[in-house]
Amino acid sequence: MPESKTIVERIEKMIRDVPDFPKKGILFKDITPVLNDAQLFKLAIEEMVMKYKTKGVQRVVGIESRGFIFGAPLALRLGAGFVPVRKKGKLPAKTRAVTYSLEYGEDTLEIHTDAIKKGEKVLLVDDLLATGGTAQAVCKLIEEMGGEIVGISFLIELMFLKGIEKLAGYDVSSIIHY
Repeated sequence: MPESKTIVERIEKMIRDVPDFPKKGILFKDITPVLNDAQLFKLAIEEMVMKYKTKGVQRVVGIESRGFIFGAPLALRLGAGFVPVRKKGKLPAKTRAVTYSLEYGEDTLEIHTDAIKKGEKVLLVDDLLATGGTAQAVCKLIEEMGGEIVGISFLIELMFLKGIEKLAGYDVSSIIHY
């Protein structure tokens, strides 16, 4: 297997910058070229798995929607169950919700009430860490259910937004840093 630095460089080269998306002034980091390259996508998953393979992860929680893309294969590789966290009204069974502040307004995310049992070791996964508000809200949900967060994993971290500050006290890892 290639060295981690080489893998990170290859992944970083494939991430496409899309200016003014989803609105003017935003430089969107498009991961779809990485996903479109089966070998590179596999290497990205393996890179994310490495840090957590000895942590006894029992549940991988993926945040809608791109957290599903990375969370499900991570769960398989770690021998853990996968738990989707979705926008309000999208899960079919009884849910627990958290409402959190966005730049303009609020959003609500939900998790099934039976998805995490007290004391289970949980890895939270999403594609990108920006301001940290969404991940912070999901951490609150997981902990209210009795889950023990052993880590939070992202493909990309936008360091200039300082989202990691909202996740202080957690073991946070990202492959790519901008």
